[in-house]
Amino acid sequence: MENHDSATAFVILGASGDLAYRLLMPAIFRLYLAGRWSSPVIGYAPDDWDVAKFQDHVGEGLQQFVSEFSDESWGEFRTLLHYQAGELNPKDLSALKPFVGDGAAVFYLALPPALFGQAAEALHAAGLNRGADGVRRLVVEKPFGHSLATAEALREQLHQGWNEDQIYRIDHFLGKETAQNLLVFRLTNRFLASIWDAEHIRSVQITYAETLGLEGRWRYYDQAGALRDMLQNHLLQLFTLAAMDAPSVWSADALHNHKVEVLRAVRSISAENVEQHAVRGQYGPGAIKGAPVPGYLEEPHISPDSCTETFAALKLNVDNWRWHGVPFYLRSGKRMAHDYAEVAVQLKEVPRGLFGEGLRNWLIFRMKPDERIDMVVWAKEPGLTLKMRPRVLSTLYRREDEMEYSAYEQLLLAVLQGDRTPFPRYDEVEEAWRIVDPVLEAWTKGRPEAYAAGSEGPTGQERLMERGTSWRRLGDYGE
Repeated sequence: MENHDSATAFVILGASGDLAYRLLMPAIFRLYLAGRWSSPVIGYAPDDWDVAKFQDHVGEGLQQFVSEFSDESWGEFRTLLHYQAGELNPKDLSALKPFVGDGAAVFYLALPPALFGQAAEALHAAGLNRGADGVRRLVVEKPFGHSLATAEALREQLHQGWNEDQIYRIDHFLGKETAQNLLVFRLTNRFLASIWDAEHIRSVQITYAETLGLEGRWRYYDQAGALRDMLQNHLLQLFTLAAMDAPSVWSADALHNHKVEVLRAVRSISAENVEQHAVRGQYGPGAIKGAPVPGYLEEPHISPDSCTETFAALKLNVDNWRWHGVPFYLRSGKRMAHDYAEVAVQLKEVPRGLFGEGLRNWLIFRMKPDERIDMVVWAKEPGLTLKMRPRVLSTLYRREDEMEYSAYEQLLLAVLQGDRTPFPRYDEVEEAWRIVDPVLEAWTKGRPEAYAAGSEGPTGQERLMERGTSWRRLGDYGE
């Protein structure tokens, strides 16, 4: 979709906060520089600012986070910025009506998660959820609840005044180029269609490793942990893109239906077998890039008896014909050995080992440190003997002359265009919570396994691996 609605008013609730400052406004500005944004942006926050103060605040952030910033472009862009001070109640929010009129509008909740429901209900009570001459949309940031029960409660709050097709749940992983390319690559290349099943694939690994620690997010992270922060949303969304069947038509509902179908096919993890399907860890003292770093329990503001996991891994089994017997492994951790992220598909070995055993092929969609597709194959080693060696057939996702867009730029543009395909539907969210809730309940007892900062993670993750599978080493470009 190439056209965007220049009449759409874009309202950011929580416009004075860090999310708007560091991510939303830089993304909007870059879209403006690319000729893809002309909508007015209305900031809304409790801060007693005037429009000039808000514009100066935004300008400071753009200079810091947008390399293409120039005084000329900023002078033009700032005329799109407006501001209204107020609290999250219907009376104050009614002051937004002159900005949005009866036309199309987007309300972006750049707010703490505890305020999502309150904001949605207050917008409804103020009459801002409907426009006589345009569609009204509500954008909600993750996390979408803290458990299945709270996710269902949030859905009920949102649906009090907003239809599901008006709600856009932001999972920024779905705006990443590699995530989108995973789906496109596997559905448009015929040679993959015939092997994308249990007959040819031994396992699938989805990894997102960070060298970073808390980076000031201690208040949120110590309540959430790695399973809620990364696996329940981001990695399970990547899982659906890898495991879903091809939709017959390209539409938001068809895509969401297929994603929900594969989530529902995931075998439930019972309280009795959590140990066989889930591993948690917590980083201790260690070194990152040669520099010593403290353990999680020594981080500022963290209780010395905190049981929050900073590493989580899951083994999922999918009970359908396509994936019967194929384990899906998901893991994410902080203070790991490398900043590395990938979706790696392990093909089964050829039936007879004519040239040796364990010659594994991999198809790897890499997200970090750079975006590329790798295929690990085997070929003869030059010389007088018949020896094999792995070769990596690799292609960068983007050429040097091609523009790079952030996930937020992709998703903000999709919101304006009314494209709901990259935004999880409510039943996707709730099915994901169904999968992880038993694990979270089991983890209310005991402690996570310690692992050294700068390592590959807790050794206990190896117990998830079935015969013929093993975790790929972080940063491994070969087998």
